[in-house]
Amino acid sequence: MSSRLRDRTSCQPKLHNHHYQVTTKTAVAMPNHFTETLTCPLTELATNLSDSELRETAYEILVGACRSSGVKPLTFISHSDKNSGRARALTSTASLQRSLSSTAASNVKKALGLKSSGKRQVSGESDSERVKKAVTIGEMLRVQMRVSEQIDSRVRRALLRVAAAQLGKRIESIVLPVEMLQQLKPSDFPNQWEYEAWQRRNLKILEAGLLLHPLLPLDKTDTAAQQLRQIIRGALEKPLETGKNNKSMQALRSIALSLACRTFDGSVSETSHWADGFPLNLRIYQMLLEACFDVNDETSVIEEVDEVLELVKKTWVVLGMNQMLHDLCFLWILFNRYVGTGQVESDLLFAANNLLMEVEKDAKAMTDPDYSKIISSTLGTILGWAEKRLLAYHNYFHSDNTETMECVVSMAVLSAKIMVEDISHEYHRTRKEIDLARERVDNYIRSSLRVAFVQIMEKLKSSKRSSKNQQNQFPFLSILAQGVSTLAFSEKAIFSPLLKRWHPLAAGVAVATLHSCYGNELKQFVSGIGDLTPDILQVLRAADKLEKDLVQIAVENSVDSEDGGKSIIREMPPYEAESVISNLVKSWIMTRLDRLKEWVDRNLQQEVWDPQTNKENFAPSAVEVLRIVDEALEAFFLLPISMHAVLLPDLTTGIDRCILHYISKAKSGCGSQSTFVPSMPVLTRCSTRSKFVGVFKRKEKFQIAQGRKSQVGTTNSNGSLGISQLCCRINTLHHFRIELDVLAKRATSHVRNSESAHMGNIADGMGKAFELSTTACVKGIKQLCEITAYKIVFHDLSHVLWDGLYVGEVSSSRIEPFLQELEQYLEVISLTVHSRVRTRVITEVMKASFDGLLLVLLAGGPPRAFHLQDYETIADDFKSLCDLFWSNGDGLPADLIQKFSTTVSAILPLFHTDTDSLIEQFQYMTLETYGGSAKSKLPLPPTTGQWNPTEPNTLLRVLCYRSDETAAKFLKKTYNLPKKL
Repeated sequence: MSSRLRDRTSCQPKLHNHHYQVTTKTAVAMPNHFTETLTCPLTELATNLSDSELRETAYEILVGACRSSGVKPLTFISHSDKNSGRARALTSTASLQRSLSSTAASNVKKALGLKSSGKRQVSGESDSERVKKAVTIGEMLRVQMRVSEQIDSRVRRALLRVAAAQLGKRIESIVLPVEMLQQLKPSDFPNQWEYEAWQRRNLKILEAGLLLHPLLPLDKTDTAAQQLRQIIRGALEKPLETGKNNKSMQALRSIALSLACRTFDGSVSETSHWADGFPLNLRIYQMLLEACFDVNDETSVIEEVDEVLELVKKTWVVLGMNQMLHDLCFLWILFNRYVGTGQVESDLLFAANNLLMEVEKDAKAMTDPDYSKIISSTLGTILGWAEKRLLAYHNYFHSDNTETMECVVSMAVLSAKIMVEDISHEYHRTRKEIDLARERVDNYIRSSLRVAFVQIMEKLKSSKRSSKNQQNQFPFLSILAQGVSTLAFSEKAIFSPLLKRWHPLAAGVAVATLHSCYGNELKQFVSGIGDLTPDILQVLRAADKLEKDLVQIAVENSVDSEDGGKSIIREMPPYEAESVISNLVKSWIMTRLDRLKEWVDRNLQQEVWDPQTNKENFAPSAVEVLRIVDEALEAFFLLPISMHAVLLPDLTTGIDRCILHYISKAKSGCGSQSTFVPSMPVLTRCSTRSKFVGVFKRKEKFQIAQGRKSQVGTTNSNGSLGISQLCCRINTLHHFRIELDVLAKRATSHVRNSESAHMGNIADGMGKAFELSTTACVKGIKQLCEITAYKIVFHDLSHVLWDGLYVGEVSSSRIEPFLQELEQYLEVISLTVHSRVRTRVITEVMKASFDGLLLVLLAGGPPRAFHLQDYETIADDFKSLCDLFWSNGDGLPADLIQKFSTTVSAILPLFHTDTDSLIEQFQYMTLETYGGSAKSKLPLPPTTGQWNPTEPNTLLRVLCYRSDETAAKFLKKTYNLPKKL
């Protein structure tokens, strides 16, 4: 090997100093199914020359070149004397005959990173045989090149004759095939057939070297070439007479020399160009380099490779070779031998890679177009072989042969770099600023991982088909996510550290590719999702976990990168599995809420509000609605998701609205407070006769009252709800309010125990769940209590209150009938309404009763008129009313009664105040209220309904119902009020 190759051993990268110092026993070979035969990158010869013919020609050139460069002239040794002492004495000084006694380590092997196997045996000889016979380089080369002793003897004999005939001429100055043809006769061969075959070989060599593949292109009009072609054609049909004086032989010699000695400038060259045209010279040289491999072990480079190459290089002058062509050919020989022998000897691949580094240097300095074609063809073959493996490296490499993979990547990158940067004219014109190594490795990573991903998918599909009848299968994409995650971590551990030498973000590119591959499958899956199922959630959660793993690998790989890994992260658009899950859960929630609303409407349509349907006296529809709500909450928290706390407000808000809808329906159709209050009659003066109007109708009114008493707690004849039904609604809303609190606490507990328990602020905020419904329940209960009270007082008992109380003579139409019937309603309420709401309902009934009493006293219409002496009766009736609600301490608290009776207690004294004082108070309060505008004429105060002893309208109404002349005159004079309507 050249000195420059030896010199670079000290600065060689760890490629061969550390990684590639592996013996055959410990090297992990790629499987035998990778064995293949590569097409030779050298151009095919235009004539049919077999390898054995080329090898024999190469041997002739080698022996001739070595003898020509020796110190002493070539000496012929007969076969019979081969092993005699005389033979050894005659040949001891020739370079071909150097003894193989040296055991020094090969510099070439060391430079290429090839292992040293110690002493070798030639042709399987034993140690005792080697003692008997000294083995020479020449003998070894003969064996290595598969040349028999008979042929070797004939070659040496012929070369001795050539040397004698061409005295003083060196091997590069003669046309060796012509000389061989002339010097050897049929008698030198065992038989005529072998002689003729030998002659045809030499003629074909001449044809290839001078006509088919000449160093200098032939002129089509060159007659010498045409003559030589005719001679060769004739000789191939009939053996050529090769005598010294034979005209055909003389013509052959003359024409061959003229063609071989041509030059570019037309002068005659001293060097004979008969074997240095491409690719003939490369094919011959390839045969010589094959001798570097042990003939008994095709994967082993012989220990004497240094001596062999030293001799082989002597043929350069004949073959037109140089160091660059030698490096390229030796590279191909090493690489092709590695591939052709089943890729079992990694040393050969490592050596080829180290030599490729030399070729890279050579390529930078070489401008010869022929060399460019050869190197392009050779490196193209190497690159094609390497990329076939690297584009799917998961199929070829594993944790035990990463060193081999690293070498293959190195060769692929170097080959591509040489072809693109060093010999590509297009590249030099454009000078694109690209990192070719990184670009190539990037492509290998992406391609191989896509292939690996597809293989995982196909394997899972095949497994799924074979086990389709099994129960409880995991969803396909869920298993695929696990497989991809395993592949990603395997890639990170095995291949990414190796590939990082060429691509700093190797692991990032790998996971970005897997992220994209799985993302495409996930996108198709998501597009077909309809309803939320456990399988769908499992797939999405698996996708989310996979994405977290891949992103984590990418981030860790990008810590030291220039952009912090932003470029890789941009290649990984989020799967948004959480968002998909969120949308699916929201859709699930909407479906549940739609079902709940439908159930609410259906139950409300069938609801009759009968308190006797259950012992709690609330509506059965409430039980059903709350059951569905509870099931929805339980089902929600059973969903295998990690975002319960985030999405729970969506569910509770929807439930809140559905219950709010129920509450609204529960109140609808019940009327309002104003629905039952009778309209106030127009103000008029009360005559002294008016108090007798109702006396004659009392019997009729009593009959009406008897007819209405039977309707307590039932639906009235006019279609309005009975009191018991209203009480049932009140109970129902109360039940909702209690249960909503329970549901809110249960939901809070679920949130705190869920995976998102860290979201304490959401759990704490769950106290506001069902806020609308809870508030609506409170308001609804208040409204229903008021409606119930006013319905009882102003609707159900209007016959004894509005139509009967104080009509005509006060003493004969007192409050007792009203109290008797009211007590029946209070009993119904006490038996029906829940204990925690009962006081509120009865309180509202009491307030309505007080309002009813005031309405009779202040707006009872013309049938009523009061004298000063009626005050005692009215006050006594009012006390009876209060006593009914106090019920000897078993009813409402005394302070509560006092609180709501304050207005009545303040107004009743007005009925005991004399008329003049009332008029004076009225005038004063009116002037106070309206100021100067009331001095000329007192304005008529509007009716506000807010009764108050100091309010002008209240005083005016007491005057209107005062049965005396003073009041009547004042009202007539001041407001011209009529006595009759």
